[in-house]
Amino acid sequence: MTPTTTPTAPLKRRLGLVQATALNMIDMVGIGPFVTLPLVMGFMGPNFLLAWVVGAALSLVDGLIWSELGAAYPEAGGSYRFLKLAYGEQKWGRLMSFLYVWQTLVQAPLVVASGAIGFAQYFGYLVPLTEWWQPKLVSGTVVLLLLALLYRKIEDIGRLGVLLWLGVLGLMGWLILGGVTHATHPVAWLPAGGVGALPGVLLSAAMGQATVKTIYSYLGYYNVCHLGGEVQAPHKIIPRSIFLSILGIMALYLLLNWSVGSVIPWAEASRSEFIVSTFVERIYGATAAKAATALVLWVAFASLFAVLLGYSRIPYAAAADGEFLPVFARTHPTKHFPHVSLLLLGGVGFVFSLLFKLGEVISAILAMRILVQFVGQAVGLVLLRRRRGTQGLPFRMPLYPLPVVVAVAVWLWVFFSIQDGVKLSLSETVTLFLPFQVGALLMMVLGVGVFLLWSHRLKRWPFEK
Repeated sequence: MTPTTTPTAPLKRRLGLVQATALNMIDMVGIGPFVTLPLVMGFMGPNFLLAWVVGAALSLVDGLIWSELGAAYPEAGGSYRFLKLAYGEQKWGRLMSFLYVWQTLVQAPLVVASGAIGFAQYFGYLVPLTEWWQPKLVSGTVVLLLLALLYRKIEDIGRLGVLLWLGVLGLMGWLILGGVTHATHPVAWLPAGGVGALPGVLLSAAMGQATVKTIYSYLGYYNVCHLGGEVQAPHKIIPRSIFLSILGIMALYLLLNWSVGSVIPWAEASRSEFIVSTFVERIYGATAAKAATALVLWVAFASLFAVLLGYSRIPYAAAADGEFLPVFARTHPTKHFPHVSLLLLGGVGFVFSLLFKLGEVISAILAMRILVQFVGQAVGLVLLRRRRGTQGLPFRMPLYPLPVVVAVAVWLWVFFSIQDGVKLSLSETVTLFLPFQVGALLMMVLGVGVFLLWSHRLKRWPFEK
């Protein structure tokens, strides 16, 4: 089975630096900082700002990997293409890229569901959702509306993305200004013992748990790589948009957390379900708090818009390459975007938004991504450099291979720091706790099994004659 068995059309390179950066940043912000801010304060106490610095540092290091790969191989699919090229297009690269697409069919809808569930949580500040089905109705409706808005040409999406980005900047600017002009409580940038106490705080179990939450809020700086086939001058724009996104969001997150902590003591803020709404209400009153909540919902929706846009290109890229179900390679006959992939991921995200809780979804997303995508991709970059050298690379990371080593070590630390899981009731008296790390490994094993069956059917490696 080959890519020519289904109708495909080349994607158009229409996204510039402003649009690429905007799509990255709205992907990164989303509902994440507004629902994880209280959680991080609960883990870290007065040292909560350090967790956001650690999350930014990991993003910057990992951003070097994405920038080098994205600039060198600017095609639709992002990690799918990187993994296939790095591990060999005919053998292990087929397995690694297949596992990534396989996991994308689950973890991408989980990302969509997490944003939709968080949207419903904050919507409850405006309209009390007292019945069990009401939050599910809100989250499901959000996903369906996303599908309707994304069912259009990429240049229209780029312009819409910039408009949504303006809402993100407007909300963050308002919140930060509120903290600057109404600060009443000191916020510590260093632990009580000063610089000498940093190693103990940074290596603590609490930091590990807090970093899981902050990393979730930073994820998305690589969204432009998924859209690589639709970016103008990708060798320049992809690296620039990645670092502009990370540095911009890092500044916004640190200032946002400082602002909240300077108005509401961390012990009180850590117990708030609507921390942004509470923050604005404390400063400006109930009417302003409702307006702020509406802007939070705008930001959450904008992030989901960018997330679903980027991930819909991954199964498309694999199918167009002949490595996945050929139906995913189809593009819309007049609007020229992968509509089948978009509809499937959005549909599964709709189902997940009705089934799961927010905390479970956040931990499951990270557990599933880390080994194949982040660690696998970092190791793959080393393999590519050894095999192809560095001649002709549009972007080369400084201090190589130190950023790769640091990224792998920290990603593994984050993976083993995840303490959440799901409880499976085997009977009235027996309950099994399944850690998300185990779930991620089981998903990989299942993916390997599906890959082997698929390869056997196509008579490809490791079953070629």
